[in-house]
Amino acid sequence: MTLISFDLSPLGAFGQLSLLAALAFTLAGLALSVLGGLRHDPRLAEGGRRAAWAVFGFSSLAIAALMVALLRDDFSVKYVAAHSMTVSPLWVKIVSLWAALEGSILLWAWMLAGYAFVVALVAKRDALGPWVMASMFFSLLFFVGVNATVASPFTPVANPPAEGAGPNPLLQNHWMMAVHPVLMYLGPFSYAVAALVTGRVGRAWVTQTRRWTLVAWMFLTAAIVAGGWWSYEVLGWGGYWAWDAVENASFVPWLLATAFLHSIQIQERRRMLAAWNVWLIMAAYASTVLGTFINRSGVVESVHAFGSGPVGPVFLGFFAALMLVGAVLATWRTPHLRDEHGVDSPVSREGAFLAGNVVFLVFAVMVTLGTLFPAFVEAARGSRVTVGPPFFNTFAVPLGLGLLALMGVGPLLPWRRAPGEKLLHALRAPGLAFLVAGLLAFALGVRSVWVVLTVALCAFNVAGLAVLTLRGLRARGGGFLGLLREQPRRHGAYLAHLGLVIVALGLAFSGAYKREANVTLNLGQERTVLSERLTFTGIGTEDRPERRSVYARVLVDGEEYRPRINRYATSADNVPTPAVRYRLLGDTYLVMTAFDAEGQQWASVRLIESPLVSWIWVGTLVVVLGAGLTLVNPAAAPATRTSRAAPQAAD
Repeated sequence: MTLISFDLSPLGAFGQLSLLAALAFTLAGLALSVLGGLRHDPRLAEGGRRAAWAVFGFSSLAIAALMVALLRDDFSVKYVAAHSMTVSPLWVKIVSLWAALEGSILLWAWMLAGYAFVVALVAKRDALGPWVMASMFFSLLFFVGVNATVASPFTPVANPPAEGAGPNPLLQNHWMMAVHPVLMYLGPFSYAVAALVTGRVGRAWVTQTRRWTLVAWMFLTAAIVAGGWWSYEVLGWGGYWAWDAVENASFVPWLLATAFLHSIQIQERRRMLAAWNVWLIMAAYASTVLGTFINRSGVVESVHAFGSGPVGPVFLGFFAALMLVGAVLATWRTPHLRDEHGVDSPVSREGAFLAGNVVFLVFAVMVTLGTLFPAFVEAARGSRVTVGPPFFNTFAVPLGLGLLALMGVGPLLPWRRAPGEKLLHALRAPGLAFLVAGLLAFALGVRSVWVVLTVALCAFNVAGLAVLTLRGLRARGGGFLGLLREQPRRHGAYLAHLGLVIVALGLAFSGAYKREANVTLNLGQERTVLSERLTFTGIGTEDRPERRSVYARVLVDGEEYRPRINRYATSADNVPTPAVRYRLLGDTYLVMTAFDAEGQQWASVRLIESPLVSWIWVGTLVVVLGAGLTLVNPAAAPATRTSRAAPQAAD
């Protein structure tokens, strides 16, 4: 544990002092916010808000100190000596800040401090403000405290080396490392806690929490898919998701947050599910901490995980504390969380949303159990078992199709109940699209039942979205852009759903119909593999200060590909870099697995054909754009339309 040491370099001492100052202001802010809330004293509450500014300022100084140490190759700082080197490119030195345990926690603490700073600016006159700040300071106290003590990045090195050890080769092999982890950390349950503490469990916390959660959900969605793209581009296996423990640790909060974003609409519109939503948002936040424990404790094996260290038990304790505090608060305020209405009919919009929530929750529980089961077995029996993709796919595919079906049906149903005639009318066009698309997919050679169902359900969703959009155009007129300006939240949700349809098609076809073959080619030899003509034309090399690369020149149907094998100065392992050609209907993916190092007369490659993989990346972009659109305040509607538009605000 390093609090402050005279052995620290000037940068290390400055960074450590900044962390300690941030910790001191976090404690002060927590105390002032709690006292301000208890005494209803605006001066104390204002002091808590200003403390958030100081915490963000000092945590910014700490992260700046570590960044400067990395850029200056200050190997007297242990983190720099262990995870950077002088010959690393500039961008690699920058991303090394979050490439290991201590730096990643510092990044998380800094971003959480940034959230607190923004909330302090916008919650000045909010009745929940002091308790919102108190809950944020509670989380900050943990992260800043861990960073200032057991996981300090500014630990000194008694005898600084002339050269650092360098980052993990996998983390410097692709630019996606620069964005994927940053997106993962942007992610709040503070308004729910504030509402429970004060007893103000009305509409205010619902609106605020929905917006903050939606922002976090957007970043988390982008981060998960960016991680899949990184895996696809770097690991050379032609896939993007393997139900890895750390992948699952990010997926569970996404499932719970997605459930919350749908059920909160029911609370807004029908004053229902108040207690459910409180438990759901707390579980979503706690699951992010549990995921951090999985990632940083060493209890699981993963290409993404950090090595075991002292922070695992600390994160587990924080997770337990969050669950305990949340359970106590929610139980205490249960009498105030009564619903004004019930579900009048399961065949209604709230019925569909609630069914979707149950599926999301079951999905999250199953993923969590499958992820932690090996750790439970090892703790109980001392032997390690593996839970692989077949287990997860067994329940993920049918649950995913169930969610796709509910996503299509839910928006078509009215609130409260759907009379038989209206229900048949609403489902007529989407149902026809379902049948036509399923039959067409089968006629074109699709024989996987799951893929046929996916195509049919995606067609159902698209037709349903078209029906809803046309209905809006007929009701309001003025064209699509006018409708979009008037109801950005509703049509942003439609756009996000369309993006999920695109992602679903990409997942279904790339998962079911990916083909691969291994082949060894002699120099000048042409062979036909997976209906592609492959010709090996030679081997080339590329030398950089941090690595040496050997690449094969292979013509695939006349187009040159250059898959590489990299050897980094800090590692004895070979790191492949595939050559990928992205196309609308499918990617061509080539990996070099071996080569003739002496005569350069042959090379072994793996050819992978993956249909519709690019749809996953494009669909995610559409999802994020749609979710962002829902945050836009609607343009002022004409006076004659105000009364008609207002009831739809929560749709």
